[in-house]
Amino acid sequence: MVMALTGARRNVFILALCQALAMTGNNILATTSSLVGYSLVVDKSWATLPAAVQMTGTMLAIIPASLLMARVGRRAGFTFGAVVGATGAGLAMLAIFRASFALFCTGTCLLGAYAGFAAYYRFAAAETADPAFRGKAISLVMAGGVASALFGPELAKWSRGLFDPVLFAGCYLIILGMCVTAIVLVQLVAIPRLAFAADAASRPLRQIMRQPAFLSAAVAGMIAYGTMSLLMTATPLAMVACALPFEDAAFVIQFHALGMYAPSFFTGSLIDRFGALKVMLCGVALFVLCAVIALSGVHLAQFWAALMLLGTGWNFLFIGSTALLTQTYKPAERAKTQAANDFLIFGTVAVSAFSSGVLLAGYGWAMLAFLVLPLAAIILGVLLFYRRHRILALAVAS
Repeated sequence: MVMALTGARRNVFILALCQALAMTGNNILATTSSLVGYSLVVDKSWATLPAAVQMTGTMLAIIPASLLMARVGRRAGFTFGAVVGATGAGLAMLAIFRASFALFCTGTCLLGAYAGFAAYYRFAAAETADPAFRGKAISLVMAGGVASALFGPELAKWSRGLFDPVLFAGCYLIILGMCVTAIVLVQLVAIPRLAFAADAASRPLRQIMRQPAFLSAAVAGMIAYGTMSLLMTATPLAMVACALPFEDAAFVIQFHALGMYAPSFFTGSLIDRFGALKVMLCGVALFVLCAVIALSGVHLAQFWAALMLLGTGWNFLFIGSTALLTQTYKPAERAKTQAANDFLIFGTVAVSAFSSGVLLAGYGWAMLAFLVLPLAAIILGVLLFYRRHRILALAVAS
């Protein structure tokens, strides 16, 4: 038992490092992709298309990634995903040198596909942990994103002028190096091949998805991630439009990412103590507070506070929904259930990332901030529905 637990913790540590590399690359993308798009495209309402294409790449990779890992294992799947990411980073860098918007979108799409593979790091950690350690394992892998908050924007600022006067090309060279490092690290992960194939007792996906717990986890994850993407994608453009420098935008994204991942050190413990539902309800409250602050003004302090709260609310909702999702499937059902959940989430994120630029160009920052309120209300309604169902189920059982 001690050896098994030690092995699980070793896997979690390595997976957290891989997550840190993937999320740092995503953080650099979040800081720079809309600005690169703005510089390459004539119609500025398309500036966030690279971010939207990135999320589309994630959505399209989610199901194939899960099915591939079911066949060849987690290690080989993660390796392939990192190779795809390295290719995307190389294409994005080449696109900036050639001033090609289409090629840049191709690169960000492949980087999005890499993120689709990296999304399974948290599930891989859960699979090697016993039930008592599972919530913390998911949380600790997500905590690898703290490195992305600390280093992502700083690396973006440092590498922005690496190939001066061609701005931002150096950022994608850094991402390329991170993908190569992830390829090396993932070879050290020791995850046993688990039985993904369907057995006689495996339920149809439709039946799994009709469970109130699945519906609540999926809808909350979709809207939470979509809402976060809606504001985060537009933030650098909105700040530059308000005459704030790029360094301020990088600073705000840095603290937003800290809000996203730093709570992961204790979110798992909160879920173990209070339950996923209560933690997720706290996330909804933080979303509402984020909207109120964002609507109060467009100074640096308001952008900073709103994005910090947005990130923390996302953390509570996303990790809570992931923990809730793990209660909805049996081992033989994990591949298709995880794939369906993340396909729905990243499909929503792709739509929100594209809508972000259009809404910002057409209606301004205030409209984006206001939209957080009805979206938070939908999450609240879903969580209250699940709470009511659980209370009724316990009453019937007793």
